[in-house]
Amino acid sequence: MSLTYVIQQLNIYGGSAFLFLGIVGNGMNIFIFSIVRSYRRTPCTFYFLIGAIHNIIYIIINLSNRILASASNINLSRDSILWCKLQAYTIAYFGLTSFTCSCLATIDQFFVTSRNVNLRRFSNIQLAYRLVIITMIIWCLHGIPAAVYFYVSPVTNQCSPYNPTYATYSGLYILIFLCGIPVFIMILFGSLTYRNMHLTRFLPEQGADRQLVRMILIQVFLVIISMIPYGCINVYSLITAHMIKSIDRLQKETLALTVFALISYFYYSVWFSF
Repeated sequence: MSLTYVIQQLNIYGGSAFLFLGIVGNGMNIFIFSIVRSYRRTPCTFYFLIGAIHNIIYIIINLSNRILASASNINLSRDSILWCKLQAYTIAYFGLTSFTCSCLATIDQFFVTSRNVNLRRFSNIQLAYRLVIITMIIWCLHGIPAAVYFYVSPVTNQCSPYNPTYATYSGLYILIFLCGIPVFIMILFGSLTYRNMHLTRFLPEQGADRQLVRMILIQVFLVIISMIPYGCINVYSLITAHMIKSIDRLQKETLALTVFALISYFYYSVWFSF
């Protein structure tokens, strides 16, 4: 059994599983968080709602192409310049917006569970609206260069940036903004929220919902197991980018990248099922 065959099967079956879970899980959360008025007025669930909307678009665009490319050898990001740019924009906007919403939800639960009344005042829906709008504007503008610089290379026949400076930056922002900073923020404020839960006896009196706190802590755990390995493989790829490698090594690295890339979809798909 060749490594190429293993990679194809992982993309087909692993990608299909995450695509199904992501659509069902995110779809259920969009439905619940949008029809229940109390959820729409709660900052944490409002962040969840916006995150779920961005997640479902992110996984449909990225996983559908991954599955299609492995199942039928039709790679839309290679065959279509428009799809190449769309996929690059999806990562630069939808991926980062989703993570920012998760970070904001984690920080919000730290505020809600705090014994300090001044900190609890930062958890309000008006502030949540403003932060989401600002977030979407920033990452929307951030995605424009990706749509401009990505193209299908006539040499490698791969979807990649033609500008060397942006090519370096695109690798770094995936490492920093998709892996490093969100993981740090969510671990930090998730730990502080967990501590607040044990220090505060009467969470409901502070407006805290234990179920939401548990969802946040589960989310932090899933971010750790899904994004840290993906960040590590990206660090390795950046460090060894200019090394001459054998075909066998390239295949093994592709297999590792495929596994860790699929694991990263735990964040976008699985935790919404809880």
